[in-house]
Amino acid sequence: MPYFDAASAAPLHPVAREALLASLEEGWADPVRLYREGRRARMLLDAAREAAAEAVGCRPDELVFTPSGTQAVHSGMSGALAARRRVGRGLVHSAVEHSSVLHAAEVHTAAGGTVTQVGVDRTGRVAAGEFAAALRADTALACLQSANHEVGTEQPVEEVAARCQEAEVPLLVDAAQSLAWGPVPGAWSLLTASAHKWGGPPGVGLLAVRKGTRFAPQGPADERESGRAPGFGNLPGIVAAAAALRALRAEAAGGADEAARLRELVGRIRTRVPELVGEVEVVGDPVRRLPHLVTFSCLYVDGEVLLQELDRAGFSVSSGSSCTSSTLTPSHVLRAMGVLSEGNVRVSLPYGTDEADVERFLQVLPGVVRSVRERLGVPVEKPEKPAAAGEETGLVVDALGRRCPIPVIELAKVIGRVPVGGTVTVLSDDEAARQDIPAWCAMREQEYVGEQEAERGAAYVVRRRV
Repeated sequence: MPYFDAASAAPLHPVAREALLASLEEGWADPVRLYREGRRARMLLDAAREAAAEAVGCRPDELVFTPSGTQAVHSGMSGALAARRRVGRGLVHSAVEHSSVLHAAEVHTAAGGTVTQVGVDRTGRVAAGEFAAALRADTALACLQSANHEVGTEQPVEEVAARCQEAEVPLLVDAAQSLAWGPVPGAWSLLTASAHKWGGPPGVGLLAVRKGTRFAPQGPADERESGRAPGFGNLPGIVAAAAALRALRAEAAGGADEAARLRELVGRIRTRVPELVGEVEVVGDPVRRLPHLVTFSCLYVDGEVLLQELDRAGFSVSSGSSCTSSTLTPSHVLRAMGVLSEGNVRVSLPYGTDEADVERFLQVLPGVVRSVRERLGVPVEKPEKPAAAGEETGLVVDALGRRCPIPVIELAKVIGRVPVGGTVTVLSDDEAARQDIPAWCAMREQEYVGEQEAERGAAYVVRRRV
């Protein structure tokens, strides 16, 4: 069964599996002890740290291992913010950061700090100039991911790092999605990553704090990992994580350019899905992107049903659609980009993905989408001519209490009943409608007039243009 969700967790790399088994035999002792077993464990830990530091592009004594990538983000942010409290309590981050950054920002705000969120364009990319403009004299820390976990867009980290350096503000880079493909360039101050994203075992993260960066670890002091990751570390997991990362870099250096191969496969998906399916928006930057990840959204499709049907067909994919979310709200990433969220599918190919599996996915997808749309009674064709004279010039669609994609489907069913210039008002209390109705208008060349207050939910007004 093809597994296409490496952005969530990549399959364990064969080298990591071998290293994990070997270190379970050799690396179980406490590496701070001076007896033989402890010295052997310490040698394994030191070797893993050197390998990981080389991959990151920092010194070994600047890097510590943490119990997860999320813990690395939280420790990095809290330590950097605490160390610069005299400078101020300002935090700057992009609107599309991983939830670990957003959750830490919420804690910072609750404790009296301030947060400035920098918006992104429709591809999910921040403008370096806008990010720099958000830095103030009281900014203690800035955070920017190297590449987005949902749509694959790469961020201008090197340029932003230079701007932060000029402003004397440390930059924390979340490199969880990109580290497998190469070191993060630029004068960043802190960097975090997570081993299960590159084929290491779960339960291992890393935090790099470059020399000269003020840092005050929070919580009780501990003698391990420079006090930045207290407790007895998962040494077998650390060794396996470092081995996987080292193997990936060695393969790339040896000419086995897996990134280029996966980039071609993803490019094939980006090109062919709109041709095969129709009414699809491929999101994210088409060029400045991760090599293995592509996201697209399908109009008139229930995302949860679509993922279930793809699973039945043998494909494991993920989604940022509100239709698959227990919170019933679209992904904050898709919302910040202002793109369609309904019927959202994220495909992220792991190392070694078979080309035949990608081709089979492209063969299966159209039929799956078509069957989901047919169940919902979707109007396939957009209106070809204006409504006849004397027909209704304004309609109201009551979609209250109905989840995506129903409000958009109901809009599409009636838009042809009003003449060009006429309006349709959709009443909806589904948060996704606020995002998906304007996106539908952009895709179908209709005019989104705006949102109005309503007794329940909101009223979304659309004017027919074609």
